[in-house]
Amino acid sequence: MSEPTACSRARSESRYCSRCDLLLGLDGFHVVEVVEVEGRRGRFLRVVVESPPRVEACRSCGVLAHSHGRRTVRLVDAPCFGRPVELVWRKRTWRCAELACPARSFTEQDQRIADPRALLTARACRWAIAQLRREHASVQGLARQLGTAWRTVWESVKPLLQARADDETRFEGVTTLGVDEHVWHHVSTKPEAEGGRGPKELTGMVDLTRDADGRVRARLLDLVPGRSGAAYSEWLQARNNAFRTGISVATLDPFHGYKNAIDDQLDDAVAVLDAFHVVKLATQAVDEVRRRVQQEIHGHRGRRGDPLYGIRMILRCGRERLTDKQQARLERAILADERHEEVYVAWQCAQQLRDAYQAESLTQGRRIAERVLASLPTCPIPEIRRLGRTLKQWREAFLAYFTTGRANNGGTEAINGLIELHRRIARGFRNRDNYRLRMLLIGGGLDQVIPT
Repeated sequence: MSEPTACSRARSESRYCSRCDLLLGLDGFHVVEVVEVEGRRGRFLRVVVESPPRVEACRSCGVLAHSHGRRTVRLVDAPCFGRPVELVWRKRTWRCAELACPARSFTEQDQRIADPRALLTARACRWAIAQLRREHASVQGLARQLGTAWRTVWESVKPLLQARADDETRFEGVTTLGVDEHVWHHVSTKPEAEGGRGPKELTGMVDLTRDADGRVRARLLDLVPGRSGAAYSEWLQARNNAFRTGISVATLDPFHGYKNAIDDQLDDAVAVLDAFHVVKLATQAVDEVRRRVQQEIHGHRGRRGDPLYGIRMILRCGRERLTDKQQARLERAILADERHEEVYVAWQCAQQLRDAYQAESLTQGRRIAERVLASLPTCPIPEIRRLGRTLKQWREAFLAYFTTGRANNGGTEAINGLIELHRRIARGFRNRDNYRLRMLLIGGGLDQVIPT
């Protein structure tokens, strides 16, 4: 740019530079000075701003007030040009001319810059929240970029997150609800009043409602302490009747506590057993058969060179994913000993469950699932027979997958993955309330209110 900004002429001519004001991005405020300063945490930009002179009425009595100078407020602003920014706001003060006025004097306020007694500007708070939500940043990392302490950053954004978390309107429109648990700490489980962190496990409720395109946009709704049906039931009971009656599908893993809570609190909801957990149960049964047969034949756990040990990973795969080489290895291992046939039969039973879920049509998948329910409980292999009894106990929830458009808990597991990522980024959490707010933010539960 060949033309100067006219900042040098602005002061002498008692006017402001419009180009500097444009960079500031705060309508109605003008840049007075910009300097680079060496501070305790390194070099930063100091931007001095003020509003133009104007007539102001007393906020208490309405009488025109007289200008009474300015007072300076220092705020942490969003980083600019790779450097931290300190915003110095020269607030105008006024004195009321009415002697009987109880206010007497008042100071300029503008929430576009910051709330009263704030340490960060509103813009810096929005920036920090966006970085936490979308860029997987840590609070400590944000503090370094802002040139302040992590506690200053967190105490500034926490009220914004808490206000949204307390807003019950964020639960509106939920028709499909998922539930799962995860471990949030590995230290003392003593009550918080005794210096511990309480239960290691938290139960998470996730919105799995499909959008207009039929896609699931998983959204974390809440985290409550403990892993029990009582914890889930109490959370459902705390919601209003409109929320509970609006739930038509509730997905879960094979845990009777969750199932009982759904039956008690969600009268109109169909419970759906998660497909991943069903296949996991089948895979575990096959692995148990392999280990038992290994012990019966060799008298020891699997070792390198043992045929069954060599195919342990192949037995955990779906047959549609096997390469020709893997298929050949599987056949050689099974043919190595006639007693290995039991392992192959168990594997075939597990594949039938996979076939049910991967069927092209839901009708075909349900027919396969019903055949599995009829055959597995009578299987001569004890591990498979136990699997069949488990599925028979969960018959309605198991078959509901094929009547609810393949409803599953996949979105809930994805949220758990995000939670694990952010717990590693933060190097763990000490405070459960702070943990809950952070996870609600990154899990999308606060997206409707937080400007990003």
